[in-house]
Amino acid sequence: MEKSFCYANHITLQLKFLMGTPPVNSLPVAYQAWTSLAVPDWLNKGDNAWQMVSATLVGIQSMPGLVILYGSIVKKKWAVNSAFMALYAFAAVVICWVTWAYKMSFGEKLLPFWGKAGPALGQRFLIKQAALPATPHYYSNGDLETAEIEPFYPMATMVWFQCVFAAIALVILAGSVLARMNFKAWMMFVPLWLTFSYTVGAFSLWGGGFLFHWGVMDYSGGYVIHLSSGIAGFTAAYWVGPRSKKDRERFPPNNVLLTLAGAGLLWLGWAGFNGGDPYAANTDSSMAVLNTNICAATSLLVWTWLDVIFFKKPSVIGAVQGMITGLVCITPAAGLVQGWAAIVMGVLSGSVPWFSMMVLGKKWKIFEMVDDTLAVFHTHAVAGLLGGILTGLFAEPRLGALFLPVANSRGGIYGGPGGVQILKQIVGGLFIIGWNLVATSIICVVINFIVPLRMTEEELLIGDDAVHGEEAYALWGDGEKLSIYKDDTTHHGIVSSGATQVV
Repeated sequence: MEKSFCYANHITLQLKFLMGTPPVNSLPVAYQAWTSLAVPDWLNKGDNAWQMVSATLVGIQSMPGLVILYGSIVKKKWAVNSAFMALYAFAAVVICWVTWAYKMSFGEKLLPFWGKAGPALGQRFLIKQAALPATPHYYSNGDLETAEIEPFYPMATMVWFQCVFAAIALVILAGSVLARMNFKAWMMFVPLWLTFSYTVGAFSLWGGGFLFHWGVMDYSGGYVIHLSSGIAGFTAAYWVGPRSKKDRERFPPNNVLLTLAGAGLLWLGWAGFNGGDPYAANTDSSMAVLNTNICAATSLLVWTWLDVIFFKKPSVIGAVQGMITGLVCITPAAGLVQGWAAIVMGVLSGSVPWFSMMVLGKKWKIFEMVDDTLAVFHTHAVAGLLGGILTGLFAEPRLGALFLPVANSRGGIYGGPGGVQILKQIVGGLFIIGWNLVATSIICVVINFIVPLRMTEEELLIGDDAVHGEEAYALWGDGEKLSIYKDDTTHHGIVSSGATQVV
């Protein structure tokens, strides 16, 4: 009797499907909406999970990724200061972001390049479906071409995902001014640059600003993150001034193996950096992650080969630089180009920034005059601009249709409007360069009226112990006194008072 009932029930369900009336709650419970008040019908649990994982991966790139990399790639006496500049920037950006900067970047339009400031802290705002209100794109006749971006997860996820991008931009910028910028000046610089520079690029290219609607392609931040931080870092380095003469002459990494550990976190974290920008766990996301790794690997190999050919030795630090330039170059194109194009971009990102750093960096006076500590201009500004232009060349039309707001967008090699796309990419890059040159200069000049941008000569001589009262390597007392290099010593007749001296 029980088997007959089950069989009859099965036949009834089949008839309902054939008649076009699916049974109530045919989906498994795990996929149903309103299983609780926290599961509205617009929520896609897979997209939400991937977006939060992506945000965490990008956060790990900064902390501990670049915190470790910065703390280990610099001279011993600057390990604490360099790592702490990155850590402080991350924390400061989080508070500024949710208080006013998120809506300046992704909120309602105030100006063609800026959104209206406002907090992103209330539950009514954060638990509703994510939406970018300035992103609906219209044809010239006023008809809707592309609807407003509305991912299937809550606004809280969007706010945090975009926050870690803003944070890493400041962390990257810090690499240009390590080992001499006054920490108090840095504490002022972070919120000012976030407010008056980063938000402009983010809204213009991502949040629905004029470059977004004009069709400039920046898939995941080649311009918004890397070009802006590279140009701003180089500009800030000019205003802050150089490191001490001894530090510029000799600046050995204090731990190459830890540098590799930080670089590894940076590389694998890029899966979230580029894979999260379709705002969904979809096919375009997968394409972006694969292209990211292809380009990074190619660039690292090319950079290493060039080191071997011209300097006779493969450099570990050089390989890390090549890895970074590959990751940066593919970022504006990650989900828009084919795999073969990612290889071509890797070859160029491993050679063009190498040439600008190793050849032009030693010949052009401007690179001698401006002390860019970690060569952020070459690894991020040059590679970011290169990637943006190459995106305008290689963007594949069908992939573009999966992501871009402007219909029929394509790279130059695909004909049609592709030639104009290269021009758009160049103009977009020039806007980011010009804005950051001006805004960063004004910020530095204003801060310098309040506190000195550069440390005192005594602090430059001693390093971490003078600036923070702490040292990275407590085992050696002064942290430098056992160094085999005479110019590395920090014994200057001054009694060390750092907290680590107690140990």
